[in-house]
Amino acid sequence: MRSIDSARAVCDRFHPGLLKALEDIPFAEREALGSPAIDLFRTHGGVALLVPAEFGGHGADPVNAVRVQRAVGAVSPSVAAAVTMHHFTVSMLYALAGRSGRLTPGHLDLLNRVVPDQILMASGWAEGRTQQNIFAPSVVAEPVEGGYRLNGAKKPCSLAHSMQLLTASITVPGPDGSPELALALVPASAEGLTVHPFWGNDVLAASESDEVRLSDVFVPEDMVIRTTDDDPGRLNDLQAQGVIWFEMLISAGYAGAAAALAEVVVERGRGSAGERACVVIDVESANQLIEGAARAVHDGLDGEEAVYRVLVARYAAQDLLTHAADQCLNLLGGIDFIRSSDHTRLAASVRPLIFHPPGRSATAGALVDYAAGGPFDL
Repeated sequence: MRSIDSARAVCDRFHPGLLKALEDIPFAEREALGSPAIDLFRTHGGVALLVPAEFGGHGADPVNAVRVQRAVGAVSPSVAAAVTMHHFTVSMLYALAGRSGRLTPGHLDLLNRVVPDQILMASGWAEGRTQQNIFAPSVVAEPVEGGYRLNGAKKPCSLAHSMQLLTASITVPGPDGSPELALALVPASAEGLTVHPFWGNDVLAASESDEVRLSDVFVPEDMVIRTTDDDPGRLNDLQAQGVIWFEMLISAGYAGAAAALAEVVVERGRGSAGERACVVIDVESANQLIEGAARAVHDGLDGEEAVYRVLVARYAAQDLLTHAADQCLNLLGGIDFIRSSDHTRLAASVRPLIFHPPGRSATAGALVDYAAGGPFDL
């Protein structure tokens, strides 16, 4: 289809050969536990997509970034879901790097090594905890000499086996002794960091979404990002940036999976023209919602309004995409279902978008309040 072909062309421009390399692996193997798909993403320069050019990356803008994600999601929903965690973490950290004095020399040294060392970053925010504030830390930080000792777990944690760095939200004592949010940068090789089985579903199994445990892991002071008296908005900015990019990128990956199914329906001429048009309209509407939000962010939209816009786009898109995926299976028919599980699994891979934070029920009040003219308080 025209729009997914356009997305593929963008992906090939940033990551030549990645889509072909993924397609060369049979779908069942590509999406299975132990798949080489994440390693292919790394070897084709995937970590550099959102890294600014001055740090050796591609510096892709939001519109191109969601197009790349859509193309990747069409060939491997697992990879698209997993690498969203890397990309949105990159967007947060480098946003701080662009503002003088917000990062320490240690932080900047790390960011300068991401592209040459092909460092994949996993995210240790509170995803996976039902009705949990997405910014509430799941890791406890105890102040010790020279830094902090961390204990806790993140489950599921995508990229658990391939990551070189875990970014974990923590609470640390503020100047007055009250807890305040901070972000710890933890090497995957750190003593006390271990990975354990957690993901039990065949769908998205290649995303490496297992449990990461931290047991008395030491993190030096200069590997923790926190607010300061002269920069009290540092973590608020970090949170907003993370939510905006996460919602755009995770939605785009699932949109790609649905587009791949729709493409099969169109190419095979399944159903009537009207039925095929309904599938195309759902898939393209979702895509345009996501790209519209991305274009607004590209044009300078930020803060509460940007968070509101991307969440509205995501929630509307997830309804359209799940409906389109179901209709695609209906149109492909029973023989297609009998002969291979590929399309069934691809359709199932669209549905988990509803499980990513923040869930619609958790934000309903905030969305309505903001629409009515009030603040947007997640």
